[in-house]
Amino acid sequence: MPRKGENIYKRKDGRWEGRYLKRTPEGRSCYGYVYAATYRDAREKLRRAAVLWEGVAPRDRGTPLLLASMARRWQDSLAGQVKDSTYVKYHVTLTNHILPQLGQISVEDISHEVIEAFAARLLRGENGQPLSPRTVSDILSVLRSILRFARRSGASVPCDGSDLRIRRPTAEIRVLTRQEQQTLCLYLYNNRSLRNAGILLSLFAGLRVGEVCALRWEDIDLPGRMLHVRHTMQRIQNLEPEGPRTRVVITAPKSVTSTRTIPLTEDLARILSQLPGEHRGYLLTGQEDRFSEPRIMQNHFRKIVEAVGMENANYHALRHTFATRCVELGFDVKSLSELLGHSTVSMTMDRYVHPSLEHKRENLQRLSTLIPPIQFPDAAATQ
Repeated sequence: MPRKGENIYKRKDGRWEGRYLKRTPEGRSCYGYVYAATYRDAREKLRRAAVLWEGVAPRDRGTPLLLASMARRWQDSLAGQVKDSTYVKYHVTLTNHILPQLGQISVEDISHEVIEAFAARLLRGENGQPLSPRTVSDILSVLRSILRFARRSGASVPCDGSDLRIRRPTAEIRVLTRQEQQTLCLYLYNNRSLRNAGILLSLFAGLRVGEVCALRWEDIDLPGRMLHVRHTMQRIQNLEPEGPRTRVVITAPKSVTSTRTIPLTEDLARILSQLPGEHRGYLLTGQEDRFSEPRIMQNHFRKIVEAVGMENANYHALRHTFATRCVELGFDVKSLSELLGHSTVSMTMDRYVHPSLEHKRENLQRLSTLIPPIQFPDAAATQ
């Protein structure tokens, strides 16, 4: 039976199902559904879906189907299908960029020229600060998804934006030099703490900052020297009208392959075993009900960078450095890709492998073995 006044039911599989009434742009009534593991989450998803459908009124034949209406239908279809962080990201993209400029345009009038002009305005910053090519590419990806959804729904969509690509300049990736890595390790070894141990895990196991923050002691098998990455942590915008502007969420990692098992070296296992506390709760705090969120960890790392006198480096440079050192030491790329939690080997090579100048010099020096012995004249004899 549903709770009083709400269409929320407990299913046989243990999940909660929420049902709400919606209308298609043609005026037909139908039900939408949301699913969640708890009653509270189902009620929240049901409320969110109802808000999205407010203002989606039936349209007469010949009445333009606005992109704003289709965007609401598209986002509603994602309720319960994507993680909260992804849902919030789409909501922010729609609210801040797509709907203010394209929301009142009929999907049947969105042509290649319209999308191209929209992207150009974002890059130039005509309606605010200029956006980076990467950000504009992400916005266009959301727009493409909406237009493809509209086409699958039977709307006449002349262009879904698939033929438009934003040229993204190659970003400079910060990788610690070997000397910087040694300096950093010496500081971390001489200043043992839970947070510093987390930095070592990023440097020698390739963990993302969110994965380190969500890591619990039960995810670490010290006798077997194994580490299990099962969760990640991030701060996202709070869509609730009341309360703080942002909130911290702990979810499954960003992809299926990001849920992984990483062998620990003897040194790492020994360092973790010697950390103070009862080895329970979150690794970075040693407590069950208190954690260190990513921005705290990033600020902590920045202070260490300043303390040891290194050039500026953000926390993600640790993961880049891990991948680069692995390649320099001859790791096979398939194994490295699995350690990093990537879905493809090409992603590992394109995004995270950045050979250092020292490694390039060593590789080129090997060519000298192919050069036949050359007798250079004595400088004094030629004078």
